[in-house]
Amino acid sequence: MANKEMNELDLRVKKNMEQIKHKIVVMSGKGGVGKSTMSTNIAYGLALRGYKVGILDADIHGPNVALMLGKEGYKAATFKPLELLDGNLKVVSLSFFLGSSDDPIIWRGPAKIGAIHQFLGDVQWGELDYLVVDLPPGTGDEPLTIAQSIGKADGSVIVTTPQEVSILDSRKSIKFSKLINLPILGIVENMSGFVCPHCGERIDIFKTGGGEKTAQELNVDFLGKVPMNPAIVTAGDSGNPYIGSGEKNAAHDALEEIVDKLVAKTQNK
Repeated sequence: MANKEMNELDLRVKKNMEQIKHKIVVMSGKGGVGKSTMSTNIAYGLALRGYKVGILDADIHGPNVALMLGKEGYKAATFKPLELLDGNLKVVSLSFFLGSSDDPIIWRGPAKIGAIHQFLGDVQWGELDYLVVDLPPGTGDEPLTIAQSIGKADGSVIVTTPQEVSILDSRKSIKFSKLINLPILGIVENMSGFVCPHCGERIDIFKTGGGEKTAQELNVDFLGKVPMNPAIVTAGDSGNPYIGSGEKNAAHDALEEIVDKLVAKTQNK
């Protein structure tokens, strides 16, 4: 891409991002912790509260947001986002532009950076209350590009599970956010124990409390623990984020509380 085209795209990114009031970046230190599940439930929960929300699936190599919102296989002909919930939720994912869901993305850094800039600058986001960005695991090209391109962000949400191997990597995401001056909205501990739906007994399959302890040690806020619940998996696979189910249990209550805390943190700024 020529310098003139890059400069023009940078201007479009800046103009687009200025129309968005609040930006939340969802990160994880490693894969498999439920980051995309958390991203879609946060975005869906905000939209159900009446906010105008966009969700950008910036996980170039493993875009899962479309599946979790029931739109896997949808093909976009333009940069107009897919609209759900009567237009309250706008969705963009690289999966919308693939020939097949099985097609791998074999791109080096510059191509990925270019795609993210186009998603930010050429997508017709319009005026939004929130943009939720689902990032790939780690602290590489995509997280750095998003952080440097979206302008003033409200901050990052770090998703972890209770095991030490996940906590170790989540601490890197926290350090990354601090190094690039990206505020940290807080840590979510996902898969935090299992509550039996029949007897109510709690079993800490992956331990519990690691995320909360890390938050205390690193002086960042703790947003909540989401226990394992098979219904969350079923909801994600069927394209219906669990936060919209209306069920009354510990997992659903935890998701609602996380969204409420994020609203309080961002709206009170």
